[in-house]
Amino acid sequence: MKTALVTGSSRGLGRSMAERLAADGWAVAVHYVASAAPAEEVAAAINAAGGRAATVQADVADADACAQLIKDVTGSLGAPSLLVNNAGITRDTLVLRMKEADWQAVLDTNLSAAFHLSKSALRGMLRAEFGRIINISSVVGLMGNVGQANYVAAKAGLIGLTKAMAQEYAGKGITVNAVAPGFIESDMTESLAEDLREQYLSRIPARRFGRASEVASLVAFLAGEEAAYINGQTIAVDGGMVMR
Repeated sequence: MKTALVTGSSRGLGRSMAERLAADGWAVAVHYVASAAPAEEVAAAINAAGGRAATVQADVADADACAQLIKDVTGSLGAPSLLVNNAGITRDTLVLRMKEADWQAVLDTNLSAAFHLSKSALRGMLRAEFGRIINISSVVGLMGNVGQANYVAAKAGLIGLTKAMAQEYAGKGITVNAVAPGFIESDMTESLAEDLREQYLSRIPARRFGRASEVASLVAFLAGEEAAYINGQTIAVDGGMVMR
């Protein structure tokens, strides 16, 4: 049983990905930053369904914590063959109002963490001559968005990081790809005012928001053997909102 680490997997997209990977036979490290209870709930659900999961805690904005996280996962479940860099935060405001701390916090959590975790996980993947790294970007990393300069920069940076690592390690049995979700159903989309909801939907040719399971299905495919020749790609799951 190969091991997967999904950062930020105690809720939302991360939880959906963790549960799907577990159903596909991966041992899953369910990562959280501050709240243990939701992560433990996810791990318990996976274990109850016959899978294998354990919770791991780390503030991935800290480089040393990232290195320790990979060690913790290795100690509890084995060296991760799959790393899904999903953890992320927002600190939205216009550029002229954005504080340095808000810029840096988003870059540290959403971009630098992926670099530090990948660097640590790659060592085990190279020894095994197999590995999958999947960076969860966003459609805003492809098209920009008002009031999210820090978030957009981080998500665009993930796409660049994906391409660089894909070229460096393609010959070692390791693939690196990015997934760029669009508007996905969540507590946030459910609470949108009707006029704002319609405004967002008007930008999506599919005329609906996506489901977390649809993102998780792509991640599961990219993690498998059948995707071995897909490398360095950014695949949007957005109902056609961004077409390139």
